[in-house]
Amino acid sequence: MSPLGLPLNRRATLLGGLSLAGLSLSTLPGCGRRDAPQGDLLRVAIGGMPDSLDPAIGQFATSALVYKQIHGPLTDYGPEGGVVPGLATDWSANENATRWTFRLREGLQWSDGIPLTAQDVVWSAQRIVDPSSTFAQIGDFYSVVNAPEVLRGEAPPEAMGVRATGPLTVEFELSSPLSFLPLLMREFYPFPRHAIEAHGSGWTRPEHFVGCGPFVVSGAGALSLQLRRNPRAWNPARIENVHIEAVEDPATRQRLFRAGDYDLADNPMANQIDLLRRQIGEQLHAYTAPKFTYLKCNRDRVDAGTRQRCADAIDRAFIADNLLPGVAAPTETIIPGSEFTSSVLATIAVQREGAPLLLRCLSGERERIAVVVADDWRRAGIEVDILATPATELYQAVDAGDYDVALAHFDRGLKSEPNFMLEPFAPGQFADNMNWYSSGDAAAADFAAIVERARAAVDRAERDDLYQQAERLILSENIVIPLFHERAFWLISDRVEGLPQAIQPMLWGEAELSDDTVRIEG
Repeated sequence: MSPLGLPLNRRATLLGGLSLAGLSLSTLPGCGRRDAPQGDLLRVAIGGMPDSLDPAIGQFATSALVYKQIHGPLTDYGPEGGVVPGLATDWSANENATRWTFRLREGLQWSDGIPLTAQDVVWSAQRIVDPSSTFAQIGDFYSVVNAPEVLRGEAPPEAMGVRATGPLTVEFELSSPLSFLPLLMREFYPFPRHAIEAHGSGWTRPEHFVGCGPFVVSGAGALSLQLRRNPRAWNPARIENVHIEAVEDPATRQRLFRAGDYDLADNPMANQIDLLRRQIGEQLHAYTAPKFTYLKCNRDRVDAGTRQRCADAIDRAFIADNLLPGVAAPTETIIPGSEFTSSVLATIAVQREGAPLLLRCLSGERERIAVVVADDWRRAGIEVDILATPATELYQAVDAGDYDVALAHFDRGLKSEPNFMLEPFAPGQFADNMNWYSSGDAAAADFAAIVERARAAVDRAERDDLYQQAERLILSENIVIPLFHERAFWLISDRVEGLPQAIQPMLWGEAELSDDTVRIEG
């Protein structure tokens, strides 16, 4: 039994020991034709509300989704992914990619009509790193000169290597070469300094909100947001209004979508994808996505031999085929499509006497995966206790090092390039909480050095090869134990048109509505 009092075997897990919350599709009422609200309104259901509408503060995936609608990035995502102009029309680097210059569009305005200038971009970069102004983080500015010193309070924000070299030009000076800075700038959103200085943390409230994205915030409730077209955006939306509602239970989201209450709904029930496909056909859309689920091992508390035994004992195909059929693909690699062959370590695993491994995981759907993993480990003679907690508690525990192994997951959104799968594990990045670098392991230093070389590689093929070298190294240490990659699924009404087909429907400013009637077959 786990500390939760739940049976720790795969049969119980699959047949009801940890059943998914919510109704199955077979129990849902039939759906017929329903009239949509009058007006040019896109209705969206997502899994939760953003934790903040301020990009310097928000951490949730839902926050990143909303930012794409209400804030304007320096560069942007193209219809096939990649990078295209955003607020900046073009950019260039010096020979070794340590100095980048971005040129802004002429005539840019904030939604209140105030001009948007290069100085706003500079101030915004400083604000993200300044520990006195926000929940400071190094983020994508890890290579900018003096950014780490500013973050640690050892230098003023003005010392950061970003400056306006003209009314429309911004220069970033880097401490080490970074060949893909324009890719990172797809999610750097300049802030309206005048609004923040006038209203402080209240600047994101609907009555004070100022932005430069295709929409602005026009209303907010406890579980909803209303957006309105921003006519002053350089790329104003094609529709007038968006209504977003947080519907936490995926079964409820998909039921309400089928009833005609929403035009877009994210993340339907993972264990019912095949059934949904049969029932709603082409309204279920699947996308290749950089979604990765893995086990992270605390280097200070799990020895190398135990890590190897843990990696070898897992039946990844069983997890993917039975818990996430049609959704997950079992993997032993971090980068989709790369190759890795495990080499069994000679080290003998020695568990701490009387101390089973502490496997931390999220409560809910992810807990089912942890139960199956624990069952595999028990079969291999590795004792384990499961502790399932809400997301915030899990993140706090992992950051504090209070775990042996943690079931982890990240979704890089639209960032599909290989570097974005490896970068989270580099020193100082968001998944660097395994005590690997502080351990003094030579492999950790080698990994960091290879990643640094990859960042500097201007040639894409060379860069990808270096990231694969880094991947093989971290996998050989079993600091990261891959489980599976997932596809992303969205429910999209027939009335929604114009969204790019090759990437997830996150760029709502491109959307058009064909008519005022939702037609659902069922």
